[in-house]
Amino acid sequence: MSENNKLVTGIFILAAGIVILLGKWGVFSFLGFTLWPLIILVPGILLHLLYFARRGSAVLLVPGGILTVYGILFFILNFSGGNTVAYVWPLFILGIAVGLFEYDLLSSPRPAGVFLIAVILTAITVVIYGITLLSLSVIYLLALVLIIGGIWLIAGRGRSRRGW
Repeated sequence: MSENNKLVTGIFILAAGIVILLGKWGVFSFLGFTLWPLIILVPGILLHLLYFARRGSAVLLVPGGILTVYGILFFILNFSGGNTVAYVWPLFILGIAVGLFEYDLLSSPRPAGVFLIAVILTAITVVIYGITLLSLSVIYLLALVLIIGGIWLIAGRGRSRRGW
């Protein structure tokens, strides 16, 4: 065996041993668990790059925007422990709106009706997101209203009033 072959074989064996050791220590499962949203984010960014490099049409921006927003959302969910899905799920609708906004803004000629659909999806996202956030604290608001109403009725017991 020549010296050059021994060097290449030694490097290969060393690398294989390091990969096996890191695998046993759980490094790859950690990386796979935390970095899997790159599988969604990278194609979204690549679709944008294809458009801006003039290698594709503006239609690529629709899936590019959707995949980019979804990839970012999955990263947020990964690093927040997944419990925030109850708060951010309406933003998945916004991903579609972002893709349509990009398509409408950067395509020539501008497609008819795409901007309206994007605005409607954004409005739906805002309404659902507001309802989601309110539903988390609406029980506290209801309790506060009942307490204030009870105090108001107790405090005004002896007074004569018109109405109720």
